Amino acid sequence: MKSILTVLLAGMVVFSSCGGEDKTAANGKDKYEQTKESLEVSEKKTPARFLTVGGHDKRNLLGQTVIKGTLTNNAKVVTYKDIDVELAFYSKTGALLEKDHEVIFETITPGDSKNFKTKYFAPKGTDSVALKVINAKY
Repeated sequence: MKSILTVLLAGMVVFSSCGGEDKTAANGKDKYEQTKESLEVSEKKTPARFLTVGGHDKRNLLGQTVIKGTLTNNAKVVTYKDIDVELAFYSKTGALLEKDHEVIFETITPGDSKNFKTKYFAPKGTDSVALKVINAKY
């Protein structure tokens, strides 16, 4: 009687351990998908957090300020497009002279960078230009 009970108990342990592996594999995929979805939601909610912009400016012969920059997408999932960049024009003393917006009509995939170029008649006394990503579409 004890041997039958021992065999039944051992069989239950073996069968329960075999079935658990399928559940953990499926559960691991579900967790991955959930993490990926939550990351996508976060990246869509705050595009300025995942987009960086850098660049430099110079004057051309017509007196325009030519701004050359690079946009970089640091997101892992979301592709951004139509990026709104704020341009802030500063004097030699650091006083803010004017702010303007430029929409860069490019599509940037995760981990990619795109170059852009724009021209402005900057306010008189402009010494430097600061660039900042405000928003983007996805």
